[in-house]
Amino acid sequence: MGRYFGTDGFRGEANQGLTADHAYRIGRFLGWYYTRLREQRGSELPARVLIGKDTRRSSYMFEYALVAGLTASGAEACMLHVTTTPSVAYITHVDDFDCGIMISASHNPYWDNGIKLLNERGEKMDDETLALIEDYLDGCVNVFGEELREVPFAQRDRIGRTVDYVAGRNRYIGYLISLGIYSFRGVKVGLDCANGAAWNIAKAVFDALGAKTYVINAEPDGLNINENAGSTHIEGLQRYVVEHGLDVGFAYDGDADRCLCVDEKGQVLTGDHILYIYGKYMKERGKLLGNTVVTTVMSNFGLYKAFDEAGIGYAKTAVGDRYVYEYMSEHGCRLGGEQSGHIIFSKYATTGDGILTSMKLMEVMLARKKKMSQLSEGFQFYPQELQNVRVKDKAAVKNDEKVRAAIDRAADTLGDTGRVLVRESGTEPVIRVMVEAQDAAQCRELCSGIVEVIRQGGYCV
Repeated sequence: MGRYFGTDGFRGEANQGLTADHAYRIGRFLGWYYTRLREQRGSELPARVLIGKDTRRSSYMFEYALVAGLTASGAEACMLHVTTTPSVAYITHVDDFDCGIMISASHNPYWDNGIKLLNERGEKMDDETLALIEDYLDGCVNVFGEELREVPFAQRDRIGRTVDYVAGRNRYIGYLISLGIYSFRGVKVGLDCANGAAWNIAKAVFDALGAKTYVINAEPDGLNINENAGSTHIEGLQRYVVEHGLDVGFAYDGDADRCLCVDEKGQVLTGDHILYIYGKYMKERGKLLGNTVVTTVMSNFGLYKAFDEAGIGYAKTAVGDRYVYEYMSEHGCRLGGEQSGHIIFSKYATTGDGILTSMKLMEVMLARKKKMSQLSEGFQFYPQELQNVRVKDKAAVKNDEKVRAAIDRAADTLGDTGRVLVRESGTEPVIRVMVEAQDAAQCRELCSGIVEVIRQGGYCV
């Protein structure tokens, strides 16, 4: 991780960790940097940068600050307005933008926000470019053979402009609809839009494909994004699916790059269940290139046992969909993702796409003519206890000898019947403590023991 940008962008509480001035300066640098790159290639046209945002109140502030910075540096700022992260990635690539920006803190509460940067292919921006931006934010950047404390302002007819680009969002909706190979007619589907970016997109897609669509949490007011809603608070959708007799339900997060599923019985299907269901479906059709599904170290023990029984190979990466995608790109893999619901179908997208994920699960259900609960048979999810501890200094916690000793004791207790994973969040001041074992009570006991040692060390906020 860099000084400002983590595994999923520059995040912080709005106007505390991440301020409007940060956004303005990021826009200033990107507008100037990509225009210079164009000049080096012999183009006289200004850089084109695509911007999308979620429904947080502060997203408008950051959008305007970014636009001011971009246009002050001579770039053309094209605005998708409220939209999803995968839509920004898709349009950035297909419409030849120099880069894309998504304003969102994903599943975090409304008072947090973030700036995600994408390259011209719609992929997470490379570390080298992010390092240049961070240097500029810190007051001095060495780029193009110059050491600069400030980048020049555009003058006269070189000043940039803004463009309303809402048509790009509509084209993304059309793209998703085009990927539906089965009619959803007669299927009762629940959608939890988390009062976030999917609120005006997901229903349009499912309605167009013929589903009888039931939508909850699709009335954003700027303050209710992810509030007791969406993939991080899925219990509401579980109740809704059962009470209304729906066939299936899907829950998205604030920027709709992740999806979790609820079957007709009200049971939650995690990202690991989704990888298992679609991995088997691809293998059965001879579509699973390299016979490999890409997972992260957070994936459940049960997933690997189920893959072994199905004859499906797997790879493990660090946590973060960018690492999953990088491995997939390097090794030509078609399917990968995280337990949290970031699922990447590399044939169709460069990032996790919650709406696409829900469509792909519908495809399997309709192709196999089975209920969603039947599709996950063969995958036994190991009990898992995950506790997130907000701390002052993540590195200090990981290096504390007493904490490390507690982790080692828990691992020795489990032996080869489970595992312990303690890691730093890439997006929050949080240490994540996870224990998996065959017994749920043992999971809770061992996990709580490690968390208590962290508390006793005085690290908690």
